[in-house]
Amino acid sequence: MMRDLKDGGYQRVEVLTGPGRRRVWDEATKARVVAESYAPGAVVSAVARRWQIAPQQLFTWRREARAASSEAGGQVALSFVPIVSDPPATGMASSGALIEVALAGAVVRVSPGVDQALLTAVLRAVRASTA
Repeated sequence: MMRDLKDGGYQRVEVLTGPGRRRVWDEATKARVVAESYAPGAVVSAVARRWQIAPQQLFTWRREARAASSEAGGQVALSFVPIVSDPPATGMASSGALIEVALAGAVVRVSPGVDQALLTAVLRAVRASTA
């Protein structure tokens, strides 16, 4: 489209058609993108590029997902912890096995036959002391 200016010249104006650049993402797609960005070995900028969004947008979605999960349950997601076996220390009684639980900077040594309710209470207290 051409437009006549006051001085007798013309100015070119382009009219762009088609969908706007701003997209609306549904929650399921956002969750899929966020989950993909948390996969082992994933690089946030590569995931963002694959989905044609800015890395800043993906970081915002990740922050919102963390906030939503903490508001929903208020708990940290449970996950498995690898068990590392050390050879028994010298001087320990060979008759009884001993389990060491390292949690929040504390080491709890558990002998066989300990009351499970007591152990649970101790571990919860140790974990709560760091919060």
